[in-house]
Amino acid sequence: MGKDDKTNVMRVFDAAGVKYDHYSFDAKQKSGAEAAREMGADPEAVFKTLVTVGKTGEHYVFMIPVLRELDLKLAAAAAGEKSIAMIKEKDLLPLTGYVHGGCSPVGMKKQFRTFIDKSAERFDVIYFSGGKVGRQVCLDPRDLEKVVKIDYRDLCG
Repeated sequence: MGKDDKTNVMRVFDAAGVKYDHYSFDAKQKSGAEAAREMGADPEAVFKTLVTVGKTGEHYVFMIPVLRELDLKLAAAAAGEKSIAMIKEKDLLPLTGYVHGGCSPVGMKKQFRTFIDKSAERFDVIYFSGGKVGRQVCLDPRDLEKVVKIDYRDLCG
């Protein structure tokens, strides 16, 4: 992979000395389960990145397994908010620097408080967006903590 092929996520990991693997695939019409299968990964170890806004106006990032749904009540409780809602897709790029389907918790324009479903603790490696549609990175979740402060919580009920 050439220097120009690296995503911002990969550059952040490289600068921090964090070891990771990466995958590229044609992401057109691919579900999270299909992406997991293509990478040879357990779908429970493949996480999607969701960006939300709390009643206070604060933004939060939640990482959950691709086959699961975010429980908004659990998310609000984790963040100490009365309620939480998903941000509108049109607001994602200006807020994070990422597009829908390519959003990563690493390398956002601003680092938001980030939560990951506690199921991630069961895995030696997890997979999540490498910062572009069709790009995934894989690393030990403890290594993710070297570049993003994350809280482990029950987010899916």
